[in-house]
Amino acid sequence: MTTESVELAATGRDGRHLYTCPLCEAMCGLEIDVADGRVTGIRGNSDDVWSRGHLCPKGASLGAIHHDPDRIRTPMIKVDGQWQEASWDEAFRRCTELLAPVIAEHGIGAVTCYTGNPLAHSFSLGRYTGVLLGMSGIPVSYSPGTVDQWPKNLSSHLMYGNWWGFPVPDIERTDLLVVMGANPAASQGSLLAAPDVMGILGRIDTVIVIDPVRTATAAKADEWLPITPGTDAALLLAVVHTLFEEDLVRLGRLAEHIDGVETLRQVAADWTPERVAPVTGIDAERTKALARQLAGTEKAVVYGRIGLCNQEFGSLASWLVDVVNILTGHFDTPGGAMFPRPAVWTVTAQPQPGLEGGLAEFGRWQTRVRGAKEVLGQVPVSCLAEEIETPGDGQIRALITVAGNPVLSTPQGDRLDRVLPQLDAMISVDLWLNETTRHADVILPGLSPLEQPHHDDLILAFAINSVANYSAPVFTPEDPHRPQEWEILIRLTGLCTGTPAEDVDVAAIDDGFFDYLCFTQGLDGAQIRSHYDSTGPAGGPERILDLTLRTGPFGDRYGENPDGLTLAKLKQQPNGINFGPMVAQLPEILGTEDKMIRLAPQYLLDDIPRLARRLKREPDELVLVSRRHLRSNNSWLHNVSALMKGRDRCTLLMHPDDAGARGISAGDTVTVRSSAGHIDVPVELTDAIKAGVVSMPHGWGHGKPGTRMAVANSSPGVNTNILSPPTFLDEPSGNGALNGIPVSVGPAG
Repeated sequence: MTTESVELAATGRDGRHLYTCPLCEAMCGLEIDVADGRVTGIRGNSDDVWSRGHLCPKGASLGAIHHDPDRIRTPMIKVDGQWQEASWDEAFRRCTELLAPVIAEHGIGAVTCYTGNPLAHSFSLGRYTGVLLGMSGIPVSYSPGTVDQWPKNLSSHLMYGNWWGFPVPDIERTDLLVVMGANPAASQGSLLAAPDVMGILGRIDTVIVIDPVRTATAAKADEWLPITPGTDAALLLAVVHTLFEEDLVRLGRLAEHIDGVETLRQVAADWTPERVAPVTGIDAERTKALARQLAGTEKAVVYGRIGLCNQEFGSLASWLVDVVNILTGHFDTPGGAMFPRPAVWTVTAQPQPGLEGGLAEFGRWQTRVRGAKEVLGQVPVSCLAEEIETPGDGQIRALITVAGNPVLSTPQGDRLDRVLPQLDAMISVDLWLNETTRHADVILPGLSPLEQPHHDDLILAFAINSVANYSAPVFTPEDPHRPQEWEILIRLTGLCTGTPAEDVDVAAIDDGFFDYLCFTQGLDGAQIRSHYDSTGPAGGPERILDLTLRTGPFGDRYGENPDGLTLAKLKQQPNGINFGPMVAQLPEILGTEDKMIRLAPQYLLDDIPRLARRLKREPDELVLVSRRHLRSNNSWLHNVSALMKGRDRCTLLMHPDDAGARGISAGDTVTVRSSAGHIDVPVELTDAIKAGVVSMPHGWGHGKPGTRMAVANSSPGVNTNILSPPTFLDEPSGNGALNGIPVSVGPAG
């Protein structure tokens, strides 16, 4: 039976609903059955034009997330150290009472904001965080971007003049895929949006995985090449060397649009496979053969992800992935690395003032305590704790968190946990009383995913097809008069600029933001707003979605292209619209002033001597790398009972040879130490990891007093970020190096 033959239920009614899962890049289309106001079943929608029925365990958990008794549904205010429920008016007044005096005495520079990863998947927050960050006057904000993908932002900015323009592997049409530092069997894709990614990988002729761990992806690949963590850039430079040395470079039609080829040839001349092999652990002949495979396969592509980003040389590794794809002729062509063509443009990707055209003007300001330099408007998130803790002019005294849990998700999170009580004011927009929000003075709850519409914007910028798919809310909020998440952010923005939160003119700020977005598209905001006076929506994220659809590549541009896409037309297609696979877009898509790809940005070349010094460094006793699981999504989903079933996943993976040398047996509790701290954790022995490497999962460390997460607290695990030295960074980007941390391991006690 197809969904077309079933009458779909209206929002808030029992029956069958169609919805796009908002939890990861897979964007699976779902059929959700509701009876008596509760989700009774979730399955993949076989008619969805994108996912065609695919579903992972996370998507099946949306009902449990919505019905979670621990989810916060009413604003909460802390009074004499105890939480009390409050009305929205009371909560906003309390925000004013807390924040206004801080700004009056110390200025807006004493206020900062932390925004979490769920924003990328949120219909409301993802489109309006720019209001808080751009219009509040808050000078410095923090995000998990600097423990996740900042090297990709940096390399794309420098090479293409587009800091969110990431080339994506065209996995549906390739014959050879080389995966580095990624595990799509667990992540479903990262900075790569594809439906049933492992099903697609299974149809590729040859898949090679280069990773310190034989992940679930590597286990299904044709070949696993275990590499020493943090040496991917050295391996890729050796591949580049071989391409030049053996005359394998094929630039094709892009040759006239690429600058820096000869510079790169000179840089790579000394990076022979023989030179790097002792450090990478990959034989020189295999490195040469890899270069020949890539050059000799008509449709081939290298894909590097988070394991390449959050390491000591993340920027070099991220840059060199693109370099190899370009030099082998597998760039902007089917089966290679291509730029997606999303049906909507994302607010997130707007150019930063002063950095248009890919300028390498970083360090425009530095942090007060450490002197860390700004890169693309961000500094390492590990700076946040010291900026709160250290007295003096410019000390952070107030914090706003939006859908984030930095106590568990960032390096030095344990230190942040200790210093958050020192703040004069802390306001959190969040659904749970978790390890971070327990320190807040006010918690303003958002909506559950199923209580709001959905249409991805940022994630579609990584998609292998051009897709549009609108989902209406499944449920209406329990309080129909409560503010939406975008309205909450606007009120906090107004509060930061001097207006009491309860008195902020939400519609005026919303209109101003909409006018700005229209201006970026060459449109008059007031004129475009008048279009909605009779047709709606009057404001909010649906109006922005209609704007970005209409001014996207398939849009009607408000009547200029009468047959083009609008939100109204999209709503008539409940299974979505697929406009097809990626297409060649160079040089038009480039944001560099001369419309050239900068193959050898000097800012990145300046970091190569640091990599050369790494080759001479004595090997560490052991190094730690991170890992994830299909049923986890950072720290988000550990309060879902169905996803927490089974054996303990918060364990240390260790090679039997390393364990035997230390008198460690399977199941023992061991102490893992780094220069930053130590943790005790059960050990799991496996030969699916390179000797000299140990692995811990990310996002655990629950069970702290004052949290309200019953399921998560029953299996708390330990926080691996305790082991992350705050100054162990990828220097060009400031991204935290969470992979390759030197550690020692011994029996606990």
